[in-house]
Amino acid sequence: MKPGVIAGKRKSQFFSRAALVLLVGIFSVCHAQNLTVSAAASLKDALVEAEAAYKQSHAKMDFANNLGSSGALAAQIDQGAPADIFLSAATKQMDQLEAKGLIATGTRRNLLRNTLVLIAPLDSKLQDFQGLADNSVRLIAMGDPVSVPAGQYGKQVLAALHLTDKVASKLVLGNDVRQVLTYVETGNADAGLVYATDAKISRKVRIVATAPESTHDPIVYPAAVVKASRNEEAARRFIEFLSSPAAQAIFQKYGFTIALS
Repeated sequence: MKPGVIAGKRKSQFFSRAALVLLVGIFSVCHAQNLTVSAAASLKDALVEAEAAYKQSHAKMDFANNLGSSGALAAQIDQGAPADIFLSAATKQMDQLEAKGLIATGTRRNLLRNTLVLIAPLDSKLQDFQGLADNSVRLIAMGDPVSVPAGQYGKQVLAALHLTDKVASKLVLGNDVRQVLTYVETGNADAGLVYATDAKISRKVRIVATAPESTHDPIVYPAAVVKASRNEEAARRFIEFLSSPAAQAIFQKYGFTIALS
């Protein structure tokens, strides 16, 4: 065979291999999936670990977490912000989106429960909720009830314990429950109302008291696929995973209790 023919064949084989590599790369990129998860700030640590566990068997899955107050996240979804999954810290915000037809039918489920606690710095002398009325407590941090479920629950607790008028001038409102935690950790507030799961991750605060369940609405975390999602099937599968024993164990490690329905 002539040298020119051999060289031509080699060149043809090279380009064939290059084309194959390119096609494989394109195929891989096309099959990579990204999910945008709008989730309550209190879920941050547990959610990140659950996503890492999911990726062990779904290597091409990537997550973009949008964390904040459930009210703010619901408003973003209502206004058309991209999201595949909504994880709320209260049923109210999910109800509102569902009523507007913004939740994919049949995807909503209650995943978790939580409890509300009163926290204070480690060296605080605060003993109970009634102590919030004492002059030694100057500032009390709480989520803004307008958009933060923990603030809504906190407002209910203060009313049930007849403390609303006594502490109204002391309240400092946070944008989400993690900001409230930070206020107490840094000493910028003498006490705060957060979820037990938030208090658990901090070494700078102590739990003073747990709010009786009778003083507030049930703290339930619903999850659902956003109707406008472009990755509905992938989003459905991830929510299924969040209901699995493996994911439940992760959430329980962070102090959540399971409320599947």
